[in-house]
Amino acid sequence: MVTSRDVARAAGVSQATVSRVLTSANPVSAELRERVLAAVDLVGYVPHAAARTMKTGRTGAIGAVVDDLASNPFYPELLQELSDAFDDLGQRLTVWTAGSRSDAAIRSLRQGLVDGVVFTTVTPTSTEFASAVDSRLPLVLINRTLDDVDCDQISTDNVAGGALVADRFAAAGRRPAFIGGPADASTSRQRLTGFRARLTELGAALPPAPWEIGDYTHDSAYRAMQRIIAEDAADAVFCANDVVAVGALDAAREVGARVPDDLWIIGYDDIALASWTSIDLSTVRQDARRMARDGARMLLERIRSPSSPVQHVRLEPELVTRGTSGR
Repeated sequence: MVTSRDVARAAGVSQATVSRVLTSANPVSAELRERVLAAVDLVGYVPHAAARTMKTGRTGAIGAVVDDLASNPFYPELLQELSDAFDDLGQRLTVWTAGSRSDAAIRSLRQGLVDGVVFTTVTPTSTEFASAVDSRLPLVLINRTLDDVDCDQISTDNVAGGALVADRFAAAGRRPAFIGGPADASTSRQRLTGFRARLTELGAALPPAPWEIGDYTHDSAYRAMQRIIAEDAADAVFCANDVVAVGALDAAREVGARVPDDLWIIGYDDIALASWTSIDLSTVRQDARRMARDGARMLLERIRSPSSPVQHVRLEPELVTRGTSGR
């Protein structure tokens, strides 16, 4: 039977170093990690998960709670980045979809089935989540965040992202509107806050309506855009994510509105399809890769050092101008 001693000999390191790499107990250099993992492949070593758990008190498994895997491409893209990040760190990833599954993830953490949990779509409604935060369990919030919650969080600076769109609309003298997502989603709320605040700062007109609040779906955005066009309420629409923007774009094209000549549309996220020629969507880019990798690092640091200071990280957004808002 191949053992970790065989890996150590093949890599030219100590058995303790092999253990550190395979359990992520302590950070090692990238070069040393690659050498050990190459030796693992070379000798065909397969760590015994149960034995490792008994020895270290850790499972090597991380939970992730995601949402909208079927309807919003941003979440599969973020999940892929999370999977790659934890895989590079020697961790297995277990995935739950949001809703009632959020509480299932917390229960798995309490039962020792996973070492920590990443939340990508948290809202302040789960009593299990609040209890887990109070218990100082290893959690990290990625993408959506919660104000006044004492746990590690990383997101794009959504207020700044909204301000970027306001700058673009105001510079062109456009009449703005906003189509949002759920009122309790930090992403939609913060993007609207930044958008309105910058328009006010620039002295741009704020339309009395419609500041539409929907459910982050194509259909709700489609209906909202129909109302905006019917009332001639705006000629530049900021959408809280790219799925919403595509719904708005479809509604505009349905009635023959010329985009961008008659109407501008800007989304948020910069999912892969936003750059497709047939869509060519202007949007605010989130760095999903960095968000995932920094979030993974933060969670493993929390697992290793439960009492370390909480981190709140905001990444800079970037406005990507394509055909739906003029180049």
